Amino acid sequence: MPKQLFGTDGIRGVAGEFPLDPATVHALGLALGSDLRRSAAHPEVVIGMDTRESGSWIAAQVAAGLALHGARVRSAGVITTPGIAWLTRTNSFTAGVMISASHNPYLDNGIKVFGHSGFKLPDDEEHAVEQEIFRLRESVARQADAKLVADPSLASAYLDYLAGTVTGSFATARIVVDCGNGAASQLAPALFSRLGVQVRAIFCAPNGRNINLGCGALYVEALRAAVVESNADLGVAFDGDADRAIFVARDGRVVDGDAVLLIAARAMKAAGKLDGDLVVATVMSNLGLERALEREGIRLLRTPVGDKYVLEEMVRVGAALGGEQSGHVIFRQFATTGDGLLTALRILEISRNAGAGLHELTAGLQIYPQRLENVRVREKKALTELPAVARAIEDCERTFGASGRVLVRFSGTEPLARVMVEGPDLAQVEEFTARIAAAIRNEIGA
Repeated sequence: MPKQLFGTDGIRGVAGEFPLDPATVHALGLALGSDLRRSAAHPEVVIGMDTRESGSWIAAQVAAGLALHGARVRSAGVITTPGIAWLTRTNSFTAGVMISASHNPYLDNGIKVFGHSGFKLPDDEEHAVEQEIFRLRESVARQADAKLVADPSLASAYLDYLAGTVTGSFATARIVVDCGNGAASQLAPALFSRLGVQVRAIFCAPNGRNINLGCGALYVEALRAAVVESNADLGVAFDGDADRAIFVARDGRVVDGDAVLLIAARAMKAAGKLDGDLVVATVMSNLGLERALEREGIRLLRTPVGDKYVLEEMVRVGAALGGEQSGHVIFRQFATTGDGLLTALRILEISRNAGAGLHELTAGLQIYPQRLENVRVREKKALTELPAVARAIEDCERTFGASGRVLVRFSGTEPLARVMVEGPDLAQVEEFTARIAAAIRNEIGA
C-alpha cells in the first residue's frame, strides 16, 4: 500500500486540518516515539521550526506524544531544516523533527523527520510510522501541549559549524540576503556578518504570517532590485526553512539551482573533489545543464523529483554533488540535505577564489526553453493505456530527438498529471506542451 501521509518531503498540509490536525500530530509523536524505542531505550529528539504561527503548537503536540514514550525532547527554536539535520547526526539525538512547510504560504505547515544519520527516514520506516498514526489517532486522547523552551546553544553550534567550512577573508564581498521572513531571518545575517561579508538583509522580520509572502526563493523580484540598487556582488534568497537558495547576479540575472550545480561542479572538478566526475540532479533539471556538464567531462545522473531521492542516488554512486533546479543543492562533504546557507558560503568562496562574478561563472550555460503544465485528472492510469497521450509524446520526442525532452508524470500528493516539455525552440515547446496536456484532459481529465 502506498504511503498516504508522507510525501517526498515529510507530511504537509493546512495547519489545523488533517493530516496536521491536533489528533494526528499527537499520534505522530506517539508513533515516532514507539518507533524510536526499537533502537534506543531512552531516545533523545531535537525539534526545530520555521516562523509560522502554527509551528509552536505543532511542535508541542509532537513533543507531548514523544514524551509518553519516554523520549527526551530538546527544542532548537527557530532554525533551518538543514540545521536540524546537522544537529541530529552530530549529537546524541536519535531523531530530529522539523516543523516547516518550506516554500508554502503560512497557512500550511509540515513535519519532516530525520534519523540519527541526518537522512530523512527511509520509505519503509515512514510507512510503518504512518500505519501506527492511523491506528492511534482515533483511540488516543490529545494531551496537553509539552512545554518547550528553546536552547539557543543548538542554533549557535550550527552556525559555528557553517562558519568553519570556509577559509580566508570575505571582507570585500557585498551581498543582499532575502530571508523570506523565515527560518534564516536571524541566522543568515549573523553568519555572513561574522565572516566579514558586507550584508544588506531584507525580509528578515517574521510575524508568523508573512513567511514566503512575496519574498524568498520563489519571489526574487525585490531581491533583484536590491542587488542592482546596491551594486552588490550578488544576492541570495532562501525559502521558509532555508534548505534552498536562489541567487541573483550583479546584473540582475537569476541564477537557479541548475546554474549553481554547474558553478560548483566546475570548481570541485578543478580541485579534484568531484568524485567520479558525477553530478546528480532530478528529471526537472534543464537539458542545458546536462550539455554544459558534458563539455566539462562531467556526467549528469537524474532521479525522480525530491532532494530525498537525489541524496539516495548520491550515496548509491558515491557522488559528492547533487541538487535540484529549485535550489536544493547537496554538498555531501558537509551535509546530508540541501542547505541554503551552506550553498551561499560555497558560492561566495568559489567567486572569491576565481575573482569572478556569477555571470562569468555560469558562462557556457544555455538554458533550453522549458514549459510545465499541470492537468487535473479524475484517475491515474499508465500512459500505455492512453493511446492519444502516448502518440502526442512520441510526436514530440521524434521532432526534438536528442535536442529536447518530454516528461509526463503524476503528482504523488494531488490528482494532477504534470507535463514538462523542453527543447531549443520556444514555440514548439509551447505547442507540444499544449497538445500533450489536451490529450490528457480528453482521456482522463477531471
